[in-house]
Amino acid sequence: MHEVGALKAELDVSRETMDRLEALVDQTVRWNRKINLISKESVTQIWDRHIKDSLQIGRLASSGSLWADLGSGGGFPALVVASEWAELHPETQFVLVESDQRKCAFLRTAIQSLSLNAKVISQRIESVPPIGANIISARALAPLNSLLAYADRHLAHDGVCLFPKGQNHEAELSESLESWTYQSEIHPSLTNPNAAILKLWNIRRV
Repeated sequence: MHEVGALKAELDVSRETMDRLEALVDQTVRWNRKINLISKESVTQIWDRHIKDSLQIGRLASSGSLWADLGSGGGFPALVVASEWAELHPETQFVLVESDQRKCAFLRTAIQSLSLNAKVISQRIESVPPIGANIISARALAPLNSLLAYADRHLAHDGVCLFPKGQNHEAELSESLESWTYQSEIHPSLTNPNAAILKLWNIRRV
């Protein structure tokens, strides 16, 4: 319990944001008993593995009017970032794209209870009309080549992508350059020494 308290103190969020995050954690844990939002192994580490990990993604982005989170699953990072941005950038709308109907039910419940500026699209990513998002995120969804194809469809021409990746991120970057060109920044993850967050923009097919 002491470790959780110390971790919360490290997050550097307002009291209002912390209230939303605590409510989100409670809802996630409760719903996770019925549907698989996060792995059972990570439930006890939810503040580090999911909350802190999601916050760092949001802090790599500047404000934008539309943030699309693809393959939202249990709502990470979108619900976490939206919880903090409700104060920092209240004008930003979050669009969560998820095809699993049970997960969509959770996402909509969380959005309503936390009063977030967000909506859920219950379709497969490739069937959704182009979103034109300023910011796109996707966590634990697909290889980078597939993510770039999604971005090519849904990203505004001056938008940025934020893709957290594991220890194979350098190999994925190298492989993607056979089909794509882009500008990039690689940010070491604060929660996993072998992982990174890829910030990509000016994405074009070769």
